[in-house]
Amino acid sequence: MHESPFVIETTGLVKRFGLRTVLDGVTLRVPHGQVIGLLGLNGSGKSTLIKCLLGLLRPDAGTAALLGTDSWQLAAPKKALIGYVPQEATLYPWLTVRQTVAYVSSFYPGWDRAWGEELVRRWDLPLGHPVGPLSVGQKQKLALVLALGHRPEVLILDEPVASLDPVARRWFLETVLETVADGVGTVLFSTHITSDLERIASHVALLRNGRLEFHDEIDALKDRIKRLRITAPVDLPRDLRLPGTLRSVVSGSQAIVTLDGVSEPLIAGIRERLSADVVVDDLNLEEIFLELHDAEPAAATVGR
Repeated sequence: MHESPFVIETTGLVKRFGLRTVLDGVTLRVPHGQVIGLLGLNGSGKSTLIKCLLGLLRPDAGTAALLGTDSWQLAAPKKALIGYVPQEATLYPWLTVRQTVAYVSSFYPGWDRAWGEELVRRWDLPLGHPVGPLSVGQKQKLALVLALGHRPEVLILDEPVASLDPVARRWFLETVLETVADGVGTVLFSTHITSDLERIASHVALLRNGRLEFHDEIDALKDRIKRLRITAPVDLPRDLRLPGTLRSVVSGSQAIVTLDGVSEPLIAGIRERLSADVVVDDLNLEEIFLELHDAEPAAATVGR
């Protein structure tokens, strides 16, 4: 039993590089069995957060913990329960695929040999070939085998599928789902491919300029944020003054507004106040991510 109910936990996490604050008070708690997608533009702090969690970087303030243990104090038994795939895997180019798997597996008492061999077959890796000449995608597949072969309790993935072809990506996503199917595995998955997150993640966390802007269930996020298409009989005001506005584009008697906190009473109030027709559009995760990131404090106007 872990000391904490959370597999992944940061509290007020701060990390600076020189005068630049990369993580600014990040508090994130992920319980057992959850698949959480980590979203953010380049430079938002995703990789730094992951490295702090893994004990590869020491926080300047706050705490980071994995499996109930301070990340900077992780001992070998806890490390053996963690799987990690970085953006660029560091592999020995002179070893063959077979030798690489044998070498890495020797460090894990719980390595599942049959499962590792299944992953090698699934991703069609050439066992007898040296690692050096392999393509970037093949090296990433090998890194995934090395991260999954011991059936880790927590799996941390930093842009793991960027170099994979569509077939390999499909196999990878199915493998992640297998990993958490029994409710034991926990996954933190950083990626730019939001469609992948929608397939496998239950929750999403959004980093923006080193701060955690949002952390909740994906379905809750989709229920909360909608795009409204408003059509009125007369020209609309430049500022519609709608609560929770992320973006507002007004053009004459029409407006397109993205709101955080959409509800039936709110929509009914808009219809009544503006004597307008209101159509509500659902948004996918990528659209929501862009709207949250580009949210403007004031409404934009077009064609006025």
